[in-house]
Amino acid sequence: MEQHSLPARSAAPAVGVTASASPSNPSKHRRASLTAAIFLMATSAIGPGFITQTATFTAKLGSAFAFAILASILIDFVVQLNIWRIVTLTRKRASDIANAAIPGSGYALAVLVIVGGLFFNIGNIGGTGLGLDAMIGLDPKWGGALSALIAIAIFLSKRAGIAVDRLIVAAGLIMIALTVFVAYVSGPPVGEALRQTVLPDTIDFATITTIVGGTVGGYITYSGAHRLLDKGMVGIDNLGAVNRAALTGIAVTGVMRYVLFLAVLGVVAGGVAIDVSGQGANPAAQAFQAAAGEIGMRIFGAILWAAAITSVIGAAYTSVSFLTAFKQDMSERARNLATVVFIGVSLIAYLLITTPPATMLVFVGGLNGLILPIGLTPFVYAAWARSDLMGGYRYPRWLLVLGGAVCALTWYMGYKSVGPIFAMLNP
Repeated sequence: MEQHSLPARSAAPAVGVTASASPSNPSKHRRASLTAAIFLMATSAIGPGFITQTATFTAKLGSAFAFAILASILIDFVVQLNIWRIVTLTRKRASDIANAAIPGSGYALAVLVIVGGLFFNIGNIGGTGLGLDAMIGLDPKWGGALSALIAIAIFLSKRAGIAVDRLIVAAGLIMIALTVFVAYVSGPPVGEALRQTVLPDTIDFATITTIVGGTVGGYITYSGAHRLLDKGMVGIDNLGAVNRAALTGIAVTGVMRYVLFLAVLGVVAGGVAIDVSGQGANPAAQAFQAAAGEIGMRIFGAILWAAAITSVIGAAYTSVSFLTAFKQDMSERARNLATVVFIGVSLIAYLLITTPPATMLVFVGGLNGLILPIGLTPFVYAAWARSDLMGGYRYPRWLLVLGGAVCALTWYMGYKSVGPIFAMLNP
């Protein structure tokens, strides 16, 4: 009989969150932990990057962009099921798993995720600026600066973990409701969209890589899994609940992606021209304004801001968690300071760059898409050849085969897309 027990390992306290004593109600604590992980992954996957990317590519490709949405959902399904399962079983952070599977790869992964997370956070701060611009007409630079300072203040709060979890859940639910309303009002050509979901007129690898990167690449790949690790949801006993949580998160984000696409498609199909490259361009806000008027744009601005500011915190939290690859015994105070510095550096870079915020949000999705296969490869290898890391757990063959196929596919997409993605910075 296979041995499934794993050595005990205390989970590190979440960055910026004070570790608490054992909960008096384990069942309630477990549900709260899973909900936090689901919504952290979901809001990261449907944050300002994805929203802006969807509006940009729908304006360019029309119904053909539906195929990219489907591809992102399928890739997300395979990647998250593998990552969440392996992190849960090994009780290790992603960089430690990578180092154990392929010596040295964890350090390379940590550098790439931190650098990619920094670029993504620049885009996230840009997203907060775009949100405040749509909501109250505040200049995006000022809006981004104010939002970054608010994120730092929220993070330094002693109750940051509870505050962020509640904000993420509320923002996600409101975003879904508003997007469904706009999709209904805009009247998209649903039949044509469904046809091109499986039989697209155009397949653009750079677009697919970018949208995949904006929803599951870079730090987003590990955000939910690391959140579970920090909350102690590890080991074989929690595997079933973790798998259900992963599937729930993927289902929520998948529906949200397609509904958001339909909302923008209805506007584009109606003949509305959307500016996707100007310095002040805010493609998603333009689409929502065209569908629901001035009130729709203001409400959308509030939702974009909420999604962006939670993404600022999520990107900083997850990226800083990779610093443990270089210093295993980092104190909570050191992690707090590193996260504040991370957000501060992101803000300074955002204020100095001249690339339009919308363009930056699209580019960083592509960059994270290029990082995805580099991070996925050690996990697939660990599942295939290092069952000892998981206490001898027999990894499902079907999930391993799908993981290997997606790994190969993302390497190919990255090869085909690297040039066009970096060309986005010089339109």
